[in-house]
Amino acid sequence: MSTIGVLLIVKNEGKKLAKCLESVSSWVDQIVIVDSGSTDDTVDVAKKFTNDIYVHDQWPGFGKQRQIAQGYLNTEWVFAIDADEVVSEVLKKSIIAAIAENTYATFSVNRLSSAFGKKIHYSGWSPDWIVRLYPRQKASYNDDLVHEKVVADKSLVSKKLCGYLYHDTYENLHHYSQKTVGYLKAWADDREGRKSSSVSKALLHAFSCFIKMYFIKRGFLDGRYGFVLAWLAAHSTFYKYIDLWLREQNNDEN
Repeated sequence: MSTIGVLLIVKNEGKKLAKCLESVSSWVDQIVIVDSGSTDDTVDVAKKFTNDIYVHDQWPGFGKQRQIAQGYLNTEWVFAIDADEVVSEVLKKSIIAAIAENTYATFSVNRLSSAFGKKIHYSGWSPDWIVRLYPRQKASYNDDLVHEKVVADKSLVSKKLCGYLYHDTYENLHHYSQKTVGYLKAWADDREGRKSSSVSKALLHAFSCFIKMYFIKRGFLDGRYGFVLAWLAAHSTFYKYIDLWLREQNNDEN
């Protein structure tokens, strides 16, 4: 009989972790959690659901941290999830049915994300298909510092699962700021020395981001939330390209 293990990397997710784990704990065979140095009650919450908790506080980037977590799993299948995500009942049944077929493949789930308390159905956020279920011996995450992806054996086909993976992205603007700062830095870290930038590039990319998200991806159908998200995305885009440019200027001066 096929076995399935949950892979989680966390830091200071005590508020959301229990809800996430409650959505998977009753039907999976193993839950592995790698903590990167939480200062809240994340580890205490995790202990209520699993003994497979490991601390790796020397942050190597998202991709490699997920690789570390996968190294602790011993199940046939891996289901990767984040602490701010919850498996719907339909998705749970779809996952169980998929592994019961015993046919190796990578499976994508459709995330339905919420921002500031509202589900976002447009803005380029939905549909949001992402590979999260795969055979442990045939696939793993890549080394990317941020926006990591599953890389799989070429023999595996790609399939989709039914049901939503609910994603509570941003609670409020403060949470947005806290969450994005790390991503923006990692983006610039990954490209420093390999990609050039400028003030004009930063402005162009920011403007293009807003147009794409609000108009092309129909963010206006998400109402005022769609406008806010498009504006914030444009600001973040400008920030990361300017950060890259400033680093170039600093290196040139030194």
